[in-house]
Amino acid sequence: MNFVEELTWRGMIHQMMPGTEEQLKKEMTTAYLGIDPTADSLHIGHLVGVMMLRHFQRAGHKPIALIGGATGMIGDPSMKSQERKLLDEETLRHNQEAIKKQLSKFLDFDSDAPNAAEMVNNYDWMKNFSFLDFIRDVGKHITVNYMMAKDSVKKRLSGESREGMSFTEFSYQLCQGYDFLHLYNEKNCRLQLGGSDQWGNITTGTELIRRTVGGEAFALTCPLITKADGGKFGKTESGNVWLDARYTSPYKFYQFWLNVSDADAEKYIKIFTSLTREEIEELVAAQSADPGQRPLQKRLAKEITTMVHSAQEYEAAVEASQILFSNHAAEALHRLDEETLLQVLEGVPTFEVALADIEAGISIADLLVDRAKVFPSKGELRKMVQGGGVQINKEKIADAYAPASSELLLNGKYILVQKGKKNYNLLIAK
Repeated sequence: MNFVEELTWRGMIHQMMPGTEEQLKKEMTTAYLGIDPTADSLHIGHLVGVMMLRHFQRAGHKPIALIGGATGMIGDPSMKSQERKLLDEETLRHNQEAIKKQLSKFLDFDSDAPNAAEMVNNYDWMKNFSFLDFIRDVGKHITVNYMMAKDSVKKRLSGESREGMSFTEFSYQLCQGYDFLHLYNEKNCRLQLGGSDQWGNITTGTELIRRTVGGEAFALTCPLITKADGGKFGKTESGNVWLDARYTSPYKFYQFWLNVSDADAEKYIKIFTSLTREEIEELVAAQSADPGQRPLQKRLAKEITTMVHSAQEYEAAVEASQILFSNHAAEALHRLDEETLLQVLEGVPTFEVALADIEAGISIADLLVDRAKVFPSKGELRKMVQGGGVQINKEKIADAYAPASSELLLNGKYILVQKGKKNYNLLIAK
Protein backbone atom coordinates (compact mmCIF):
# COMPACT_ATOMS: atom_id res chain seq x y z
CA MET A 1 0.00 0.00 0.00
CA ASN A 2 1.33 3.43 -0.98
CA PHE A 3 0.69 5.72 1.99
CA VAL A 4 0.56 8.98 0.02
CA GLU A 5 -1.71 7.51 -2.66
CA GLU A 6 -4.00 6.08 0.03
CA LEU A 7 -4.31 9.39 1.86
CA THR A 8 -4.74 11.31 -1.40
CA TRP A 9 -7.87 9.45 -2.57
CA ARG A 10 -9.25 9.61 0.95
CA GLY A 11 -8.93 13.41 0.92
CA MET A 12 -6.52 13.38 3.86
CA ILE A 13 -3.57 15.42 2.58
CA HIS A 14 -3.41 19.19 2.98
CA GLN A 15 0.31 19.92 2.66
CA MET A 16 3.34 17.70 2.08
CA MET A 17 7.00 18.62 2.05
CA PRO A 18 8.85 17.80 -1.20
CA GLY A 19 10.65 14.46 -1.01
CA THR A 20 8.18 12.89 1.46
CA GLU A 21 6.76 10.34 -0.97
CA GLU A 22 10.22 9.42 -2.25
CA GLN A 23 11.39 8.80 1.33
CA LEU A 24 8.42 6.50 2.01
CA LYS A 25 9.03 4.53 -1.17
CA LYS A 26 12.71 4.12 -0.35
CA GLU A 27 12.43 2.34 3.03
CA MET A 28 10.33 1.61 6.07
CA THR A 29 10.05 5.05 7.67
CA THR A 30 9.22 6.13 11.20
CA ALA A 31 6.72 8.97 11.65
CA TYR A 32 5.20 10.58 14.69
CA LEU A 33 2.04 12.47 15.49
CA GLY A 34 1.55 14.55 18.62
CA ILE A 35 -1.53 14.13 20.80
CA ASP A 36 -2.60 16.63 23.41
CA PRO A 37 -3.10 14.86 26.78
CA THR A 38 -5.39 17.45 28.38
CA ALA A 39 -8.15 14.83 28.90
CA ASP A 40 -8.17 11.10 29.68
CA SER A 41 -10.03 10.38 26.45
CA LEU A 42 -9.62 11.24 22.83
CA HIS A 43 -12.57 12.81 21.02
CA ILE A 44 -13.50 12.44 17.37
CA GLY A 45 -11.52 15.55 16.49
CA HIS A 46 -8.40 13.44 17.20
CA LEU A 47 -9.49 10.65 14.89
CA VAL A 48 -8.15 12.12 11.66
CA GLY A 49 -4.62 12.03 13.03
CA VAL A 50 -5.17 8.58 14.54
CA MET A 51 -6.39 7.27 11.18
CA MET A 52 -3.27 8.75 9.52
CA LEU A 53 -1.15 6.69 11.91
CA ARG A 54 -3.32 3.62 11.21
CA HIS A 55 -2.91 3.94 7.44
CA PHE A 56 0.81 4.61 7.95
CA GLN A 57 1.22 1.33 9.83
CA ARG A 58 -0.92 -0.55 7.30
CA ALA A 59 1.44 0.74 4.60
CA GLY A 60 4.33 -1.01 6.38
CA HIS A 61 5.79 2.01 8.17
CA LYS A 62 6.36 2.58 11.89
CA PRO A 63 4.05 5.00 13.75
CA ILE A 64 4.90 6.80 16.97
CA ALA A 65 2.17 8.44 19.04
CA LEU A 66 3.73 11.26 21.00
CA ILE A 67 1.88 12.32 24.12
CA GLY A 68 2.60 16.00 24.67
CA GLY A 69 3.20 15.83 28.40
CA ALA A 70 5.66 18.73 28.37
CA THR A 71 4.01 20.76 25.64
CA GLY A 72 0.65 20.05 27.29
CA MET A 73 1.99 21.95 30.28
CA ILE A 74 2.52 24.99 28.03
CA GLY A 75 -0.31 25.14 25.54
CA ASP A 76 -0.12 25.40 21.77
CA PRO A 77 -1.15 28.86 20.49
CA SER A 78 -2.27 27.47 17.11
CA MET A 79 -5.92 28.29 16.31
CA LYS A 80 -6.57 29.37 19.91
CA SER A 81 -7.26 32.79 21.36
CA GLN A 82 -6.55 31.99 25.01
CA GLU A 83 -3.96 30.11 27.00
CA ARG A 84 -5.02 26.70 28.25
CA LYS A 85 -5.07 25.26 31.75
CA LEU A 86 -1.76 23.66 32.69
CA LEU A 87 -1.64 20.07 34.01
CA ASP A 88 0.35 18.34 36.76
CA GLU A 89 2.42 15.21 36.09
CA GLU A 90 0.06 12.78 37.86
CA THR A 91 -2.85 13.89 35.66
CA LEU A 92 -0.70 13.69 32.54
CA ARG A 93 0.38 10.10 33.29
CA HIS A 94 -3.20 9.03 33.94
CA ASN A 95 -4.32 10.62 30.68
CA GLN A 96 -1.45 8.98 28.79
CA GLU A 97 -2.45 5.47 29.90
CA ALA A 98 -6.09 6.07 29.02
CA ILE A 99 -5.17 7.40 25.56
CA LYS A 100 -2.86 4.45 24.84
CA LYS A 101 -5.69 2.05 25.64
CA GLN A 102 -7.87 3.83 23.08
CA LEU A 103 -5.12 3.98 20.46
CA SER A 104 -4.58 0.23 20.83
CA LYS A 105 -7.88 -0.28 19.02
CA PHE A 106 -6.40 1.43 15.95
CA LEU A 107 -2.69 0.58 16.12
CA ASP A 108 -0.62 -2.53 16.79
CA PHE A 109 1.58 -1.74 19.80
CA ASP A 110 2.14 -5.29 21.01
CA SER A 111 3.47 -7.44 18.16
CA ASP A 112 7.14 -8.06 17.46
CA ALA A 113 6.79 -6.65 13.92
CA PRO A 114 9.50 -4.14 12.98
CA ASN A 115 6.81 -1.52 12.42
CA ALA A 116 4.98 -2.03 15.74
CA ALA A 117 3.65 1.26 17.06
CA GLU A 118 5.28 3.04 19.98
CA MET A 119 4.05 5.63 22.44
CA VAL A 120 6.39 8.26 23.87
CA ASN A 121 5.88 11.26 26.14
CA ASN A 122 7.95 14.39 25.54
CA TYR A 123 7.86 15.13 29.27
CA ASP A 124 10.38 12.29 29.67
CA TRP A 125 13.11 14.14 27.77
CA MET A 126 12.06 17.69 28.56
CA LYS A 127 11.66 17.47 32.35
CA ASN A 128 15.41 17.56 33.09
CA PHE A 129 16.26 20.08 30.38
CA SER A 130 17.43 23.27 32.13
CA PHE A 131 16.32 26.60 30.75
CA LEU A 132 19.93 27.62 30.08
CA ASP A 133 20.64 24.38 28.22
CA PHE A 134 17.51 24.80 26.15
CA ILE A 135 18.15 28.35 25.00
CA ARG A 136 21.81 27.50 24.31
CA ASP A 137 21.36 24.15 22.52
CA VAL A 138 18.02 24.75 20.80
CA GLY A 139 17.09 28.42 20.88
CA LYS A 140 20.25 29.66 19.17
CA HIS A 141 19.49 27.69 16.00
CA ILE A 142 16.10 29.30 15.24
CA THR A 143 15.83 33.07 14.78
CA VAL A 144 13.08 35.20 16.24
CA ASN A 145 12.39 36.42 12.69
CA TYR A 146 11.71 32.83 11.63
CA MET A 147 9.39 32.23 14.60
CA MET A 148 7.51 35.52 14.13
CA ALA A 149 6.72 34.62 10.52
CA LYS A 150 4.54 31.67 11.57
CA ASP A 151 0.81 32.18 11.05
CA SER A 152 -0.06 30.97 14.55
CA VAL A 153 2.18 33.67 16.01
CA LYS A 154 1.18 36.43 13.59
CA LYS A 155 -2.54 35.94 14.28
CA ARG A 156 -2.06 36.19 18.03
CA LEU A 157 0.08 39.31 17.71
CA SER A 158 -2.08 41.07 15.13
CA GLY A 159 -4.70 42.19 17.60
CA GLU A 160 -7.15 39.29 17.12
CA SER A 161 -6.61 38.52 20.79
CA ARG A 162 -6.56 41.29 23.38
CA GLU A 163 -4.35 39.25 25.67
CA GLY A 164 -1.45 38.95 23.25
CA MET A 165 0.90 36.00 23.57
CA SER A 166 3.03 34.95 26.51
CA PHE A 167 6.68 33.97 26.15
CA THR A 168 5.59 30.48 27.27
CA GLU A 169 3.36 30.08 24.24
CA PHE A 170 5.84 31.79 21.93
CA SER A 171 8.39 29.13 22.87
CA TYR A 172 5.96 26.31 22.00
CA GLN A 173 7.20 25.85 18.45
CA LEU A 174 10.77 25.47 19.73
CA CYS A 175 9.63 22.74 22.13
CA GLN A 176 7.75 20.91 19.38
CA GLY A 177 10.70 21.40 17.03
CA TYR A 178 12.97 19.84 19.64
CA ASP A 179 10.64 16.82 19.92
CA PHE A 180 11.21 16.15 16.23
CA LEU A 181 14.97 16.56 16.63
CA HIS A 182 14.98 14.21 19.64
CA LEU A 183 12.99 11.53 17.83
CA TYR A 184 15.14 11.97 14.73
CA ASN A 185 18.27 11.32 16.78
CA GLU A 186 16.90 8.61 19.09
CA LYS A 187 14.47 6.71 16.86
CA ASN A 188 15.48 7.71 13.32
CA CYS A 189 12.08 9.42 12.94
CA ARG A 190 12.03 11.17 9.56
CA LEU A 191 8.44 12.36 9.25
CA GLN A 192 5.96 14.28 11.37
CA LEU A 193 2.22 14.05 10.74
CA GLY A 194 -0.40 16.48 11.98
CA GLY A 195 -3.32 18.75 11.23
CA SER A 196 -2.93 21.67 8.86
CA ASP A 197 -2.82 24.08 11.82
CA GLN A 198 0.45 22.36 12.88
CA TRP A 199 2.38 23.06 9.66
CA GLY A 200 4.33 25.95 11.19
CA ASN A 201 5.36 23.95 14.27
CA ILE A 202 6.26 20.89 12.19
CA THR A 203 8.45 22.81 9.74
CA THR A 204 10.25 24.43 12.67
CA GLY A 205 11.24 20.86 13.58
CA THR A 206 12.50 20.02 10.08
CA GLU A 207 14.46 23.29 10.08
CA LEU A 208 15.97 22.54 13.50
CA ILE A 209 17.07 19.08 12.30
CA ARG A 210 18.66 20.64 9.20
CA ARG A 211 20.48 23.35 11.16
CA THR A 212 21.71 21.21 14.08
CA VAL A 213 22.67 17.86 12.54
CA GLY A 214 22.39 18.56 8.81
CA GLY A 215 19.65 15.94 8.53
CA GLU A 216 16.67 15.77 6.22
CA ALA A 217 13.21 15.36 7.68
CA PHE A 218 9.72 15.68 6.25
CA ALA A 219 6.23 16.95 7.03
CA LEU A 220 2.73 15.92 5.99
CA THR A 221 -0.51 17.45 7.25
CA CYS A 222 -4.19 16.62 6.84
CA PRO A 223 -6.93 19.19 6.36
CA LEU A 224 -9.00 20.32 9.32
CA ILE A 225 -12.32 18.51 9.04
CA THR A 226 -15.42 20.63 8.52
CA LYS A 227 -19.09 19.90 7.99
CA ALA A 228 -20.76 20.52 4.64
CA ASP A 229 -22.90 23.27 6.19
CA GLY A 230 -19.81 25.06 7.50
CA GLY A 231 -20.40 24.01 11.11
CA LYS A 232 -17.66 22.72 13.38
CA PHE A 233 -17.02 18.99 13.07
CA GLY A 234 -17.33 16.84 16.18
CA LYS A 235 -19.26 19.32 18.30
CA THR A 236 -22.81 18.67 19.47
CA GLU A 237 -25.09 20.65 21.75
CA SER A 238 -23.68 18.69 24.67
CA GLY A 239 -20.05 19.26 23.64
CA ASN A 240 -17.38 16.96 22.23
CA VAL A 241 -18.12 13.46 20.97
CA TRP A 242 -15.69 11.38 23.05
CA LEU A 243 -14.29 7.91 22.44
CA ASP A 244 -14.68 6.94 26.11
CA ALA A 245 -18.12 5.52 26.91
CA ARG A 246 -18.10 7.38 30.24
CA TYR A 247 -18.37 10.69 28.38
CA THR A 248 -20.26 9.70 25.21
CA SER A 249 -22.29 6.49 25.35
CA PRO A 250 -21.89 4.00 22.47
CA TYR A 251 -25.53 4.72 21.57
CA LYS A 252 -24.92 8.48 21.27
CA PHE A 253 -21.63 7.84 19.47
CA TYR A 254 -23.42 5.62 16.95
CA GLN A 255 -26.22 8.16 16.55
CA PHE A 256 -23.74 10.94 15.79
CA TRP A 257 -22.38 9.12 12.75
CA LEU A 258 -25.78 7.79 11.69
CA ASN A 259 -27.17 11.32 11.51
CA VAL A 260 -24.48 13.07 9.44
CA SER A 261 -25.58 14.58 6.13
CA ASP A 262 -25.21 12.69 2.84
CA ALA A 263 -22.37 14.99 1.74
CA ASP A 264 -20.54 14.55 5.03
CA ALA A 265 -21.10 10.77 5.05
CA GLU A 266 -19.38 10.43 1.67
CA LYS A 267 -16.40 12.41 2.96
CA TYR A 268 -16.23 10.89 6.44
CA ILE A 269 -16.40 7.26 5.32
CA LYS A 270 -13.14 7.78 3.43
CA ILE A 271 -11.44 9.44 6.39
CA PHE A 272 -12.70 7.49 9.37
CA THR A 273 -12.81 3.90 8.10
CA SER A 274 -10.38 1.46 6.49
CA LEU A 275 -12.87 0.38 3.83
CA THR A 276 -11.35 0.01 0.36
CA ARG A 277 -11.94 2.42 -2.48
CA GLU A 278 -14.11 -0.17 -4.25
CA GLU A 279 -16.28 -0.78 -1.19
CA ILE A 280 -16.83 2.95 -0.72
CA GLU A 281 -17.63 3.50 -4.41
CA GLU A 282 -20.29 0.74 -4.16
CA LEU A 283 -21.81 2.43 -1.12
CA VAL A 284 -21.80 5.83 -2.84
CA ALA A 285 -23.58 4.30 -5.84
CA ALA A 286 -26.15 2.63 -3.57
CA GLN A 287 -26.73 5.93 -1.77
CA SER A 288 -27.25 7.70 -5.07
CA ALA A 289 -29.72 5.06 -6.24
CA ASP A 290 -31.77 5.10 -3.01
CA PRO A 291 -30.80 7.94 -0.64
CA GLY A 292 -33.63 7.07 1.74
CA GLN A 293 -31.89 3.84 2.78
CA ARG A 294 -28.78 5.84 3.81
CA PRO A 295 -26.27 3.00 3.25
CA LEU A 296 -23.32 5.41 3.67
CA GLN A 297 -24.38 6.59 7.11
CA LYS A 298 -25.27 3.07 8.27
CA ARG A 299 -21.94 1.60 7.20
CA LEU A 300 -19.95 4.57 8.54
CA ALA A 301 -21.68 4.27 11.91
CA LYS A 302 -21.11 0.51 11.96
CA GLU A 303 -17.40 0.65 11.10
CA ILE A 304 -16.43 3.40 13.48
CA THR A 305 -18.63 2.30 16.43
CA THR A 306 -17.25 -1.24 16.14
CA MET A 307 -13.67 0.04 15.94
CA VAL A 308 -13.96 2.44 18.90
CA HIS A 309 -16.25 0.32 21.12
CA SER A 310 -17.00 -3.25 19.97
CA ALA A 311 -19.26 -5.28 17.71
CA GLN A 312 -21.48 -5.99 20.72
CA GLU A 313 -21.84 -2.31 21.57
CA TYR A 314 -22.63 -1.56 17.93
CA GLU A 315 -25.36 -4.22 17.88
CA ALA A 316 -26.80 -2.87 21.13
CA ALA A 317 -26.82 0.68 19.72
CA VAL A 318 -28.64 -0.49 16.59
CA GLU A 319 -31.16 -2.38 18.69
CA ALA A 320 -31.72 0.64 20.94
CA SER A 321 -32.19 2.98 18.00
CA GLN A 322 -34.92 0.76 16.58
CA ILE A 323 -36.93 0.39 19.80
CA LEU A 324 -39.38 3.22 19.12
CA PHE A 325 -40.04 2.00 15.59
CA SER A 326 -40.40 -1.71 16.28
CA ASN A 327 -43.49 -3.54 17.49
CA HIS A 328 -41.33 -6.39 18.82
CA ALA A 329 -38.96 -4.49 21.09
CA ALA A 330 -40.26 -5.40 24.55
CA GLU A 331 -37.29 -7.60 25.44
CA ALA A 332 -34.77 -5.11 24.06
CA LEU A 333 -36.39 -2.32 26.06
CA HIS A 334 -35.90 -4.25 29.30
CA ARG A 335 -32.22 -4.81 28.46
CA LEU A 336 -31.40 -1.12 28.10
CA ASP A 337 -29.34 0.51 30.83
CA GLU A 338 -30.78 3.69 32.32
CA GLU A 339 -28.47 6.11 30.48
CA THR A 340 -29.22 4.62 27.06
CA LEU A 341 -32.94 4.36 27.84
CA LEU A 342 -33.09 8.09 28.60
CA GLN A 343 -31.07 8.92 25.49
CA VAL A 344 -33.39 6.85 23.29
CA LEU A 345 -36.40 8.59 24.84
CA GLU A 346 -34.90 12.09 24.77
CA GLY A 347 -37.65 14.62 24.08
CA VAL A 348 -40.50 12.27 25.04
CA PRO A 349 -43.01 13.97 27.43
CA THR A 350 -42.54 12.79 31.02
CA PHE A 351 -44.81 12.47 34.05
CA GLU A 352 -43.82 11.84 37.64
CA VAL A 353 -45.92 9.26 39.47
CA ALA A 354 -45.77 7.79 42.97
CA LEU A 355 -43.82 4.54 43.24
CA ALA A 356 -46.06 3.59 46.17
CA ASP A 357 -49.15 3.70 43.91
CA ILE A 358 -47.59 1.26 41.47
CA GLU A 359 -46.42 -1.08 44.22
CA ALA A 360 -49.94 -0.98 45.68
CA GLY A 361 -51.39 -2.19 42.35
CA ILE A 362 -53.14 0.96 41.12
CA SER A 363 -55.18 0.30 37.98
CA ILE A 364 -53.66 1.26 34.64
CA ALA A 365 -56.67 3.54 34.03
CA ASP A 366 -56.10 5.44 37.28
CA LEU A 367 -52.37 5.63 36.58
CA LEU A 368 -52.69 6.98 33.02
CA VAL A 369 -55.69 9.27 33.55
CA ASP A 370 -55.71 10.50 37.16
CA ARG A 371 -52.02 10.35 38.06
CA ALA A 372 -50.15 10.97 34.81
CA LYS A 373 -52.73 12.68 32.55
CA VAL A 374 -51.55 10.66 29.54
CA PHE A 375 -55.23 10.33 28.52
CA PRO A 376 -57.88 13.02 29.06
CA SER A 377 -60.48 10.45 30.19
CA LYS A 378 -60.91 6.80 31.06
CA GLY A 379 -63.45 6.48 28.28
CA GLU A 380 -60.90 7.50 25.68
CA LEU A 381 -58.31 5.18 27.21
CA ARG A 382 -60.76 2.27 27.22
CA LYS A 383 -61.73 2.91 23.59
CA MET A 384 -58.10 3.03 22.47
CA VAL A 385 -57.23 -0.13 24.43
CA GLN A 386 -60.10 -1.98 22.75
CA GLY A 387 -58.73 -0.92 19.36
CA GLY A 388 -55.28 -2.31 20.28
CA GLY A 389 -53.73 1.15 20.26
CA VAL A 390 -52.14 1.31 23.72
CA GLN A 391 -48.83 -0.28 24.66
CA ILE A 392 -46.89 -0.29 27.89
CA ASN A 393 -43.20 -1.04 27.47
CA LYS A 394 -43.92 -2.06 23.85
CA GLU A 395 -46.55 -4.66 24.85
CA LYS A 396 -50.25 -4.17 24.00
CA ILE A 397 -52.65 -3.64 26.87
CA ALA A 398 -55.84 -5.75 26.76
CA ASP A 399 -57.51 -4.44 29.93
CA ALA A 400 -57.51 -0.74 30.86
CA TYR A 401 -58.40 -1.61 34.46
CA ALA A 402 -55.74 -4.25 35.06
CA PRO A 403 -53.53 -3.52 38.06
CA ALA A 404 -50.09 -2.03 37.57
CA SER A 405 -47.14 -3.56 39.41
CA SER A 406 -43.45 -2.95 40.01
CA GLU A 407 -42.75 -5.56 37.32
CA LEU A 408 -43.65 -2.89 34.76
CA LEU A 409 -40.78 -0.67 35.88
CA LEU A 410 -37.78 -0.37 33.56
CA ASN A 411 -34.55 0.05 35.54
CA GLY A 412 -36.74 0.12 38.66
CA LYS A 413 -38.36 3.50 37.90
CA TYR A 414 -39.61 4.02 34.31
CA ILE A 415 -42.72 3.01 32.33
CA LEU A 416 -42.99 3.72 28.60
CA VAL A 417 -46.55 4.36 27.40
CA GLN A 418 -47.38 4.38 23.69
CA LYS A 419 -50.59 5.81 22.22
CA GLY A 420 -51.07 4.82 18.62
CA LYS A 421 -48.01 4.49 16.39
CA LYS A 422 -45.83 7.44 17.36
CA ASN A 423 -47.14 9.08 20.52
CA TYR A 424 -44.92 8.24 23.51
CA ASN A 425 -44.96 9.24 27.16
CA LEU A 426 -42.52 8.28 29.89
CA LEU A 427 -43.64 7.77 33.49
CA ILE A 428 -41.01 8.23 36.17
CA ALA A 429 -41.86 6.54 39.47
CA LYS A 430 -40.49 8.26 42.57
